[in-house]
Amino acid sequence: MAHAPQHPTDLVSLSQALRSATSEAHDRAHRSRYMTELLAGSLSIESYAQLAGQYYFVYHTLEEATRAMRHHPLGGRFALDELTRLPALSADLAYLLGPGWRTAIDPLPATRRYCKRMRAVAFDSPAGLVAHHYTRYLGDLAGGQVVRRLLRDTYGITDDGALFYRFDRITNPHAFRTTYRALLDSSPWTDRERRSIVEESLLAYELNIAVLGELADDIPELQAA
Repeated sequence: MAHAPQHPTDLVSLSQALRSATSEAHDRAHRSRYMTELLAGSLSIESYAQLAGQYYFVYHTLEEATRAMRHHPLGGRFALDELTRLPALSADLAYLLGPGWRTAIDPLPATRRYCKRMRAVAFDSPAGLVAHHYTRYLGDLAGGQVVRRLLRDTYGITDDGALFYRFDRITNPHAFRTTYRALLDSSPWTDRERRSIVEESLLAYELNIAVLGELADDIPELQAA
């Protein structure tokens, strides 16, 4: 009896498959015009606040999905309260935009598409949830710390305004990322779910890159460049 050919993602651990598959998209996000200017310290703090505002909508949806999946035997494994970002984002936006911050932010079209996709796949599918969960939170724990240092060194923001990148309940981010990847690898995914997680993670990167692109289009400093 012939066996179905193995998919490349079936030959390595899930965490390895994710890292390999998303490497190019990760680099493109890092090299996007918005991130290049932000990391160079070329944007105003108001322009950074617009990024935080878009993240508010993204994490509102993602953390709603995580709560919806909390009691799922597989998806619930990733309902890790120490990762929750929405309270920190709210505090940052209150500092950056003032007490009326909720009326000062609106989701960009790309952000709406991002949230719509999460609502389609992350509220009732553990694979859909984990794809978006992995893409966002492990990035916050790694590359996000570069932005935290930028806010400190360039803009003098160390507490309110930069709380999004501070994980007070995680004492060792590197060890946490290692534990998270082990959880990915030890969870009883089917082959189809593994492939779905990799494919959806790639889409999550593209959705994020689209948000960064629209942010760049809306920033006066970049329009004049």
